Amino acid sequence: MGKRPTVYDVAERAGVSIATVSFTFRQPERVKPSTRHSVLVAAGALGYVPSASARGLAKGQTGALGLFSFDYLRAEDAAGLTTSAAPADRAGVEVVRGGGGTDFRHFPLYVDEVQRGVELECWQRGYALLIGGGNQITSEAVVTDIAGRVDGLAIFPHTVPNDILDRLVHRIPIVAMSEPPHHDNLSHVTVDNAAGMRALTDHLIADHGMSDLLFVGRTPFSEDEARFRGFQDALRSAGLRVPRKPLSSGSERTGHELVADLLSRGPLPHALVCATDELALDIMDGLVEHGVAVPHQVAVTGFDGIAAGHIARPALTTVRQPMELMGRAAVEILVELITHQAEHPVSRQLPVKVLLRESCGCPTG
Repeated sequence: MGKRPTVYDVAERAGVSIATVSFTFRQPERVKPSTRHSVLVAAGALGYVPSASARGLAKGQTGALGLFSFDYLRAEDAAGLTTSAAPADRAGVEVVRGGGGTDFRHFPLYVDEVQRGVELECWQRGYALLIGGGNQITSEAVVTDIAGRVDGLAIFPHTVPNDILDRLVHRIPIVAMSEPPHHDNLSHVTVDNAAGMRALTDHLIADHGMSDLLFVGRTPFSEDEARFRGFQDALRSAGLRVPRKPLSSGSERTGHELVADLLSRGPLPHALVCATDELALDIMDGLVEHGVAVPHQVAVTGFDGIAAGHIARPALTTVRQPMELMGRAAVEILVELITHQAEHPVSRQLPVKVLLRESCGCPTG
């Protein structure tokens, strides 16, 4: 195998600087189309491939960042299929009746959009990205392995126990995409959860005249707790009864079961204000199954702004998080810490946007 071509070889062949070659591959919008074409032609002729690891090793770094995510698909239904015996209409083809166990209407998720932001920012800055995920049994081993291979690590909320993070943060910079649950040594990227939920609840009270509202969330989740505080603030400001705690959705309870429980208690409230879009969509399905019309009999709202909420019928009123920007911000902070532009943990809060749609009674179009 011959000597690998370098950035210097490409620059010489294309008649440009090595910086121009670097920009062509990492920030092509900064290079004139004609120059970019010349660089790509030269790289193709030489068989040149940019090496992030080589650049990183020259600085005593790996040139890679890590992202630790949720293991939100179980192995047995990761593709929406089941492994039970099923008839085959054609040889070698298994036919599954009913579509399997995964509800693909909920994709892409919040996680997917944030991950895309991380990927785009890593690519633009010339970092390789190592992605992993785990459950309660595997998370420690997986995240520790990733941490040993990268210069910095971004994590989704509630994926890694705090004691493990406390140990890892002394080795590499870590950014958590969550509300800080307590004083820690991590950097954080989050959104204004409380203000977003307050603005949404203010709308239900002021514009729709609703006075009986119920918050449905997961406990203990710091993001949901912040959203619940915003919900409480709106009720308090309007002089309405303020609940001390939300209705917990539980970890295993379906929307159908939750709605059945609510109906057994008596009349439904004017609105079910949900901590996430996924929860709101599940509850809307449960309401439909019980013959309850949304929003005519009860309004439903969410929080996140995932794509499924836009195409749902009725379309879901929600608070949109800037999910791609969250992923990009996490990478920006990691780079600042790695390059010592920042010496201490960094926290960054991004704004949100209320999207008014049909599920609260607002017209769309």
